[in-house]
Amino acid sequence: MDSDTLDRIRSNDHRALSRVISQIENNGDIPDAFFKHLHGTENEALRIGITGPPGAGKSTLTNLLIQQFIDDGKSVGVVAVDPTSPFTGGALLGDRVRMNNYMWDNNVFIRSMGSQGDLGGLARKTQDVGDVLSASGKDVIIIETVGVGQGEHDIAKAVDLTLVVLVPESGDEIQLMKAGLIEIGDIFAINKSDREGSNRLAQNLKTILHTFSKKGKLEPPVFNTAADRNDGVDELYKAMVQLTHVMKNNGVMTQKQLARHKNRVHHLIQDRLLKKFWTQ
Repeated sequence: MDSDTLDRIRSNDHRALSRVISQIENNGDIPDAFFKHLHGTENEALRIGITGPPGAGKSTLTNLLIQQFIDDGKSVGVVAVDPTSPFTGGALLGDRVRMNNYMWDNNVFIRSMGSQGDLGGLARKTQDVGDVLSASGKDVIIIETVGVGQGEHDIAKAVDLTLVVLVPESGDEIQLMKAGLIEIGDIFAINKSDREGSNRLAQNLKTILHTFSKKGKLEPPVFNTAADRNDGVDELYKAMVQLTHVMKNNGVMTQKQLARHKNRVHHLIQDRLLKKFWTQ
């Protein structure tokens, strides 16, 4: 990876961004020195993970949140994690199909990545992509993930703030606890709240969060939204911004960023040991 590519990324060249991200997605051999130089940039973007069950309206909500950040003068990078085609290995849902309003906006970069059946590995790739987008000057990076599972737990470790999106059909509190959503969420949205059962789910969720909230830890807030009608999104956005400030002031954000860097070092050492093992 030459210095020209690095300079183009730092100047927010979307073509250069696309090429580098494709290499990351396809397990390309990118030198460690490249990421070292990326980390030398002063910009540290806010990283937001948006997760929840399929059909919860995450993409619609993400689309509206992008606009909110733009209206606040922020540049945004989005990594939309999609199911993968078993034939091509590529993402089945294209980013421009769902978020084509921003195709020509240079302050917004949207990229789909296929899960490739390995959400654990994908978590690391999204962290690498996040580093690249941060170096390009993006103020906010949104990682929207597919479904709920171990991959979502891993990706939650790669972001500063995790928004969990649910719908009234998401099930009772026992199912939520089994899915592990209570553990990873910093803020919750009950989307499609015009449907029956939304208020009951919101109340049950608040009770669970209050019961299991650890001493000294912020209790995650819960909001009702109907993204298809743009209801409740303003309130959710303002709460996310406020929560971000709180997490910065109390040191939680710094702890998460340090954990990410430690995780990267761990994986680098692991990779080198495995490479050495298989080549000897």
